[in-house]
Amino acid sequence: MDVRKRNNVQLDGAGETTIVFAHGFGCDHNMWRLFAPGFASRYRIVLFDLVGSGGSDLTAYDRGRYGSLHAHADDVLQIIDEFATTPVIFVGHSVSATIGMLAAIKAPGRFAANVMVGPSPSFINDGEYVGGFERADIEELLETLEDNYLGWSSTMAPAIMGAPDQPELAKELTNSFCRTDPDIAKHFARVTFLSDHRADLLRVSTPTLIIQSNDDVLAPVSVGGYMHNAIAGSTLAMVDNVGHCPHISAPGPSMVATEDFLRKLAV
Repeated sequence: MDVRKRNNVQLDGAGETTIVFAHGFGCDHNMWRLFAPGFASRYRIVLFDLVGSGGSDLTAYDRGRYGSLHAHADDVLQIIDEFATTPVIFVGHSVSATIGMLAAIKAPGRFAANVMVGPSPSFINDGEYVGGFERADIEELLETLEDNYLGWSSTMAPAIMGAPDQPELAKELTNSFCRTDPDIAKHFARVTFLSDHRADLLRVSTPTLIIQSNDDVLAPVSVGGYMHNAIAGSTLAMVDNVGHCPHISAPGPSMVATEDFLRKLAV
């Protein structure tokens, strides 16, 4: 298996410690272009695409294997084994924040820190847990995606990006969604939006930073608070941002929160 080809791994930066960046649904590693370079002078940078996304090897996407987020977590561990020699700092956006968490639970010794940008362990409301959507809402969203993926992309991408004062970012995310293989996107969307990893939060031992936008249509403020309370010793950083992608629409504050967190850990 050629891990570099499978996940379109890109390397940059210099340093003893490696930061691994992982993108969210419908995106690719280019979504870190405003964030990752700020760390390249002190850290080794590893960027990659989830299998099925961006420039990854689409032939490697097996619906049986990738029927849960655990397969992507296994890919992350293989990338770390291949391109890092010391425990890494993992920075994951949205679904990749959960993927990184699962990888760290499986192999905690390979992780020095976990930065979760706009994470959600479950998008579906359940009793006192407010994930942001009723089950019927998610099912309707997935049905719309199945029937008209391009139409869904053009409607959902602007809502997900937010950033009303930066309309070019919504257009960029729409184009990213539209470049994604529709069949793979439909499958991965179902895996992403129907997964529930709330119980796994209690198993986290890696130092964790949660970066939460104060206005996020996919991951409301209540989700950040829930995760902060569930992950022992975690840090919650609220960013003044409209949208689910603060690393793109508010990279400065997101980087400051990350820098402060890493400085306290001395990594």
